[in-house]
Amino acid sequence: MNNIQLPDAEKLFNILIKAIQLDMPKDYALVGIRTGGVWLAERLHREFSITQPLGMLDVSFYRDDFNKIGLHAQVKRSEIPFDVDGANILLVDDVLQTGRTTRAAINELFDYGRPASISLATLVDRDGRELPIAAQYIGATLDLPAEKKLALQCADDGKFSLSLYDKSSPA
Repeated sequence: MNNIQLPDAEKLFNILIKAIQLDMPKDYALVGIRTGGVWLAERLHREFSITQPLGMLDVSFYRDDFNKIGLHAQVKRSEIPFDVDGANILLVDDVLQTGRTTRAAINELFDYGRPASISLATLVDRDGRELPIAAQYIGATLDLPAEKKLALQCADDGKFSLSLYDKSSPA
């Protein structure tokens, strides 16, 4: 299992773009979940020439396991520069696994208002769901060992890559 071949993140991003183009209504706002989801949302925002400002969430304080895992060392401010009430929102994250990050993001969005709808786009969907959360737009579904964590990186030139490491190791 040490030689797990990960797919090309740029190819997955292009698959995600095509999936969204096929089905997404034109009047939606993008919200990325920090950090990887924001990187993806920024590129989607440019790709689709969305005029609505981009939203960003840091769900650290909304996680239900906050008291167990503690506060992330680099908490950043959430920014929702549009009216959430009645908005159709495309929530973007890099990896969907347990569903807890998505649930936290939805809770935080409702603190800003009541959206008309929330759809979820993720670069990678992996098993391990603990909540009934599903993405509508997916780059790929990967079956990975439970003890491994999948991480998205964004290079200085904006290109994406994926890496896999042990959950017990520091990121």
